[in-house]
Amino acid sequence: MKPIRSNVRLLPRENPQDRQRAAGRPEDPYRDTERPPEPTFCPTCKAVYADGRWTWARKPEEYFEQNCPACQRIQDEFPAGYVMIKGEFIKQHRDEIIALLRSKEDREKSEHPLQRIMAIEDVREGLQVTTTDSHLARGIGEALHDAYKGDLKLRYSRDENLLRATWKR
Repeated sequence: MKPIRSNVRLLPRENPQDRQRAAGRPEDPYRDTERPPEPTFCPTCKAVYADGRWTWARKPEEYFEQNCPACQRIQDEFPAGYVMIKGEFIKQHRDEIIALLRSKEDREKSEHPLQRIMAIEDVREGLQVTTTDSHLARGIGEALHDAYKGDLKLRYSRDENLLRATWKR
């Protein structure tokens, strides 16, 4: 099975970024304005683009090859979401919190291949989680708040297409 190599004209699609531009919001460079050819296979994570979306499907016999937007973000080290976890609570419950983060990622990623955790890093204030999608960052913040209460702050950047969530307890 080899990737198909050809000069393919990409088809335009209705893009939610058109609405963002009209509203004065910035574009997301990781969301193509044109659809990848179908089927497209991501050689890094093995996701398949078919029927207008990235899914976890069996590798087609004939396919185009291209990194999916999540793998491209990971390669570029350019997160779409940051979750900062602060406070004394994390010192006693670090393993439990990381298990919650991984569980949330597994649930979301099973249906939405572009929603992934890029890194979980120890920082001076606690833990910093970076994600490939702002929806996952928000979901992680809300899962922490639902499970342990505390204070959750969500901040969407005007200059960039990203979310910064801070949870503290």
